[in-house]
Order: sequence, then structure tokens, then C-alpha cells
Amino acid sequence: MVEAKAMRVVFGEMLCQLAEEFPEMVVLDADVSSSTQTRMFARKYPQRFYNFGVAEANMVSAAAGMSTCGLIPVASSFAFLLATRAADTVRSHVAYGRLNVKLAGGYAGLSDHADGASHQSLMDLAVMRAMPNMTVLVPSDAETTRGAVRAMLAHHGPAYLRLSRAPVGSCHGADETFQIGRACLLREGSDVTLAVCGTLLAEALAAAEALAAEKIAAAVLEFGTVKPLDVDALCYWAGRTGAVVAVEEHSVHGGFGGAVAEALAENRPVKLRRVGVKDRFAESGPYEALLDKYGLSAPHIARAARELLAGG
Repeated sequence: MVEAKAMRVVFGEMLCQLAEEFPEMVVLDADVSSSTQTRMFARKYPQRFYNFGVAEANMVSAAAGMSTCGLIPVASSFAFLLATRAADTVRSHVAYGRLNVKLAGGYAGLSDHADGASHQSLMDLAVMRAMPNMTVLVPSDAETTRGAVRAMLAHHGPAYLRLSRAPVGSCHGADETFQIGRACLLREGSDVTLAVCGTLLAEALAAAEALAAEKIAAAVLEFGTVKPLDVDALCYWAGRTGAVVAVEEHSVHGGFGGAVAEALAENRPVKLRRVGVKDRFAESGPYEALLDKYGLSAPHIARAARELLAGG
């Protein structure tokens, strides 16, 4: 078992670990390096770190220029800022130009629990998923975070890495394998498929355990890549179980649940329930309490599965 550690710390450590393997990598931040933990890289490789102040669009524009010179820029800030304030630059410079820029969006979902609605990011997946040419990665624990950072750097082209502020443990043992575009089956089941992305994987696994006690066999299928989505794996397990619950720490509009709904509607129509934040902003509060209030905790996931199977 891996000791729980903030995902942002795992991210910072991995940047440092991969610095020699990827000598073209440079790291950019928008004056929040103490929060995103890119300061780890700044301390170890100061000549390869650039702080742009509170100017996210300018940072992304500079990253675009650096990429045309053969560098691999990792532009890091809070997820909501990359998806909103910097969105025009991401679209017009990075996505349109198919540039080799890596965007790291920290404090995603409800994980910036203390700062509340102004900083919580519940629409970034919808924005980034809609960007042409953009690969969207959503790790769930320490191992997939390490694997996703490496895969992102090795991948040529625009990529968005969604990172949580919350501590993460281990759902994958010691396996850091991360393949872009490939889902990962963590539990087999024959009654319902819990399709999940990000740190709610632990909640989905707990929900599957609760359902098993009621003789409901839930498969748990993790999508570390939201775009491109592993449609083959999704449709296979949708066919096996006949019912899918899509789980995400994001708005139900436009994110992972939307991608699942689109794929199933076109390829394998089955019963579907989406678990995510409804059409609203959230608030400040303890992280676990927010997950429960907004219907994202294990009991809510299990209830969604029960209701779906009951035809509700």
C-alpha cells in the first residue's frame, strides 16, 4: 500500500524525477508554484523554470512559442484558470497549432475545498475535451499520476493533465503503467459497470464493495484518459452488464459522463446514469463533506447503481 500523499506533491516529485530523461522539458507556472508544487522543480532546476505571475494566458502563449523551438513546456496553474482565463490562448495557439505543450491543471474538481466556488473546477473537462487535438488525462492515485506525467511528456501534441489537491493513496498496487487511450479494469462484475475517472475511483471501488454485499456484482472500469476515450472497453463492459454508471468529480454537463453517453448512444445503447455535480456551483467546506453533499461519495454511487438496475 502506498502512503497517502497529495497528488500535487506526486506531480512535483515526478517532474524532478523525469528532468534528466526529458532534457527538453521546461516548467512554467503562474505564481502558484507553492500550491501546484512545481516549486520542487524550480529549486532543483532553476534555469529550466519560469514564473509568469498571475498571467495564465501569457504563460500559455510563451509555452506555445517555446514548443516551436523544440522544448517541451509544462504550463501549470489551477485547473479553472487554464480552462477559463487562458482558454483563448489554449485554443488559438496550442490546440489550433497542434503544439507540443503540456497543461497541468491543479486543484481540480471540488478538491480546492476551502476556497469554494471561485476556485473549484467543475467545467475544465468539458472545455478541454472540446478542444480539437487535445489529449485529456485524469489520473486517480499516486501510481497513475506518475504514469500520466511520464506518458504526457512522451506523447507529442497538446495535452491536459487534471490534478487534484486531495491526498491520494494507491488503487493499483505498485503498477505505474499508464497507456493513453486505454481503460483499466479494476474489478469484474456482471450486473452493472461503474465507469469512473479521477480520484473518485476509490469511491467507486467502495461502492462496488457495498453493492457486492447486496449480491449486485459491479464492474469497475477506470478511464485515465477522457480523450481519446477507450470506446471499445466501454462498449464491451456495457454489453456484458447492460447498465453503466458514469462517475466524475465534475459537472454532469460536457465532461466524462457526456463522453460516455455519446459513445454509448452511438455504439452500444444501454441504461445509463451519470454521477456528477448537477448544474450549479459548489461552496467551501471539508472535502469529504462536499463529496457527500454533491452526490459523489460511495453511498451515492451505490444508490445510483441500485436505482438504475431497478429502472428508476
